[in-house]
Amino acid sequence: MSRSVRTSPEGSERPLHEAYDTALLDLDGVVYAGGEAIAHAVDSLAEARADGMHLAYVTNNALRTPDAVAGHLTELGIPTGAEDVITSAQAVARLISEQVPAGAKVLVIGGEGLRVALRERGLTPVESADDDPAAVAQGYGGPDFPWGRFAEASYAVARGVPWFASNTDLTIPSGRGIAPGNGAAVQVVRIATGAEPQVAGKPLPPMHKETILRTGAERPLVVGDRLDTDIEGAHNGGVDSLLVLTGVTDGAQLLAAPPQHRPTYVDADLRGLLTGQPAVTEAGEGFRCGGWTATAGSGQLELSGEGAELDGLRALCAAAWTAAGDGTCALDAEKALARLGL
Repeated sequence: MSRSVRTSPEGSERPLHEAYDTALLDLDGVVYAGGEAIAHAVDSLAEARADGMHLAYVTNNALRTPDAVAGHLTELGIPTGAEDVITSAQAVARLISEQVPAGAKVLVIGGEGLRVALRERGLTPVESADDDPAAVAQGYGGPDFPWGRFAEASYAVARGVPWFASNTDLTIPSGRGIAPGNGAAVQVVRIATGAEPQVAGKPLPPMHKETILRTGAERPLVVGDRLDTDIEGAHNGGVDSLLVLTGVTDGAQLLAAPPQHRPTYVDADLRGLLTGQPAVTEAGEGFRCGGWTATAGSGQLELSGEGAELDGLRALCAAAWTAAGDGTCALDAEKALARLGL
């Protein structure tokens, strides 16, 4: 059954942490950046948790184990157990376990997080293509990962061994800037073999399945900063989403989002979990939110009024997404966004 195309952010009279039972939170760009907590994250999550919301942390990074991620969050002042962390390593390990015999050997091209996840599913990690593996599992191995590991994967894949990837994010943030991610490493093996892996991580269904199985969420809210992983993953899973503007997505990217990248709600940071969301309403030929009215003019988006910056952005989203329909808005938004300081 086809789903209706979102043409506007939604409103919510209830605070989001009351309207949803579980927050499925991305980490980098949402909870922390460069390893340090983002402003308002610790206090906002503490209040949401105290009021009964279950917090789960969902990451495409397959390198670290859930224990390591939970320890980091706890050090930042966000008490977390390993059971509250869901990784793409866990998702790909389940995907593999559904297609190979129990106890099967799996060639690991990645870090400890991937090995732990495979053992959890009763599989046996091995290091060589000559160990007769039943599958190849590839995940991010860190900045110093040996080049020879990609050759080992290529030998096995070229022999016809099924190939699985934890995720295909091309980049990963680091303290020094943007570095190649697992998707770049997957591309190396793809070029060498001409093969295509089965992929588990966001935005694909195996990651959503793993998250729901582990959290038992009945009314989940995906919270993320990336349109092409977090928000698209929520879209694919048929659940609502909150985009926070503390990470990689800027206003222009949001306005140009195709349907699968349009979030249910938009807010500045994790304080958005603790509040309701203002409604966007039709106003003549435009859309109004708070004190702002946005319209799709001749070749550009236009904005009039005054008020909170986020209200103006929400009104612009409605104008842009309505004009785009099931495509991408090509109207110039530079002047409108400049009025909001975005």
